[in-house]
Order: sequence, then C-alpha cells, then structure tokens
Amino acid sequence: MPDVLLSLGWAVVLCVSLLLALPAGLLLAQVLLALLPDRRLPDSPRPSRIAVLMPAHNEGRGLRPTLMQALSQLEPQDTVLVVADNCSDDTAAQARELGVTVVERSHATERGKGFALDFGVRHLERLAAETGMAPDVVIVLDADCTLGPRLLPRIASVAHATGRPVQATYLMTAANDGLKARVAEFAMRVKNRVRPRGMHQLGLPCGLYGTGMAFPWPVVVKAPLASGHLAEDMQLGVRLAQLGAPPLLCEDALVTSVFANSSEGEASQRTRWEHGHLAMLVGEGPRLLWQSLRPGKGAQLLQVLDMLVPPLALLAMLLVGWALLQLPLALLFGWTAPLVVSWFGVAALALAILVARRHWASDLLTLTELANAPLVLLAKIPLYLRFVIKRQVDWVRTKRDS
Repeated sequence: MPDVLLSLGWAVVLCVSLLLALPAGLLLAQVLLALLPDRRLPDSPRPSRIAVLMPAHNEGRGLRPTLMQALSQLEPQDTVLVVADNCSDDTAAQARELGVTVVERSHATERGKGFALDFGVRHLERLAAETGMAPDVVIVLDADCTLGPRLLPRIASVAHATGRPVQATYLMTAANDGLKARVAEFAMRVKNRVRPRGMHQLGLPCGLYGTGMAFPWPVVVKAPLASGHLAEDMQLGVRLAQLGAPPLLCEDALVTSVFANSSEGEASQRTRWEHGHLAMLVGEGPRLLWQSLRPGKGAQLLQVLDMLVPPLALLAMLLVGWALLQLPLALLFGWTAPLVVSWFGVAALALAILVARRHWASDLLTLTELANAPLVLLAKIPLYLRFVIKRQVDWVRTKRDS
C-alpha cells in the first residue's frame, strides 16, 4: 500500500510540475520566435466607411485628446460614436462639443465595457438599416488612449482585406520612474508586444487587448460583445476564434496609454486585470482547452494555451515555490523527474525574461534592477490571495488621478 501511495504521489507531483512548466516553455518559445524578422502585413486599400466606437464611463476630463486624434485620421464619410455609459459627469457634453455622435446608456446591473460596446454596435446597426449604408469596419478605442500615426486607416484596411478582427500593438507606459512602475511596463511589453509577435511569426492568432481593435462589419454585428466579465477583451478574442474569426496582429500600428498614477488607481487597475485573467483561466480555461483538442484545431489550441499563461508575476512565484518544494521530495523519495521538470520551467522563464529585456526593454530595466524585481513581485501576493478569498467580479473604472 505505501508503494501505491508513493507512486500516486509521484504522479500527482509530476503532473503539477508539467502544468507549471508548460506555460513557461510556451512563453520562451514565443519570445524566441519574436526574434525572427518582421512579418509585416501587406498594405491594403482603405475601406470606404470606418466607424470608430468609443465606450466612455465618466471620461469627461480626458476623452477630448483621443477624440481629436481620431478625427484627424478619418475622412468626412466616416463616423465616430461615443457611448456615454452610466456616466455621472459631462462625458456626453464634452464629446458633443467636438461634433461626434453620442448615445447615452444607463443600466443598474449590466455594467462594464462589453455591454457598452454591444449597445454601440446595435445603434450602428439601426443606423445602417435606416440609411442602407453600413460601415465596412468598426474600430474600438478606449477614451484615454493615444493613437499612433495612421493607426485607424491601417488597422481598418487590414481588417477589411482579411475579413478578420485586427489588434494593433497596444502598450502602456509608466506614470512615474519607480522600479515598480517600470516592472509593470516591462510585463506589459512582454504580454502585448513580444508574445503576440511570436505567435504572429507562425501565422497564429493573437488576443484582443481592449483598444486599437478593428472588426469587419459582418464580424462585429455577430460578435458576442455583451459581457460584464473583467477580462471581456480576452474572452471576446477567444470566442471570435471559435466562431471562425481569429484576431490578427498588426504590429506596425500602435496605440498607447498610461498606467494609473495614483496608488488607489494602480491597485484597482491591477486587480481588475489580474483577477479577470485568472477568472478566465480557471473559469473557462478547461472547457476551452477541451474544445480545442479536436482535429484541425491546432491554431485555436495554441491561442487557448497562450490565454492560459498566468500573469508573469504569479507564474514566477508558482514556479520558483514549487521547484524549491521539489528539493526535499527528491532527497526523501528520489523523485528526480518532477524536480527536473520544475527547474526546467524556472530556467525557461528566466531565459525568456532575460531575452525579452535585452531585445525589447533594455531602456526600462538594467540587469541589476531586473534582479531586484522579485522583491517588487512579492508585494503582489495579497492581490492573488484576494482572488481566492474575495475576488473582484464587478467592473470598476480606474481612478487615474492622484
């Protein structure tokens, strides 16, 4: 009987080691693939009609610069629609002053960006039925982002030519020069630039990141947008792939925004992102993984595996903690296979981080600062504990001002 229990324990420990090492191995593969030469998408003609859809919740103080940038990249026949969603400020008035179309939405329980997007698309659908002229492409922009040169016509033309959703490169910059802020910016570069670039080199789909997204009209009118999930963009990207419209990265188009400056805003922003990601991972991950394990679903499987990579800080803590636990188990029971697998995961993660820093973030972090990053990451342990004890489930707007 003890031998049976030991064998069962060995199998369980090995499975856990493999489950933790797999995301690290995938991350390393993505980083190495991203080193390949650019796989630029070809230029395509601009579609005739572009609609920009901007959900905005209490953004009256900051949406004007984004709207003005968007208008400067559009033609007279294009449309800008602002959805003032559950606003208690002058968001609608500020948008109307710039001459764009504004619709106001208020709902006591259906709160969140996904519901606002669905409301906006349904409004565009009614306008198309009345006028007989639907937009060729709908572009989603956050109300507080900064547009790169020719962002809108570039992603609109790619979406129109391919018939697929398109995600521009979306990066966030630190509001201050502290190590914690720069570590967060580094993690965002890895997640939103390096990893999707690696997937793109193999012609694989990327995720959706919430802004700088272009959807062909036939795709967006059928898209399952109405969602209050904290990670509604991640959820939408996977579901569109299941519906036969996997998102495509347009790396040379850029949209940026700034992390929240206040400590309260940073904590709220980080909690919403990471609790939303983890909720997708544990809530929908197993089902999506099972559905993608069918013949001919290789691309979808890799997209789901990409989604299942935990946040970088959590992955590092889990991998290192589990690998250290394997040392006494190996000494006591001779379980060398789980030990080797665990430390392979740690080595893969460390190599991925070092390569990513050298090629995409040497301006952000020195090697010495990177070595000190684990001290910063330890401060996130309460955030992950709250996911188990009292996770955030409702969408809350980030407070950006200090």
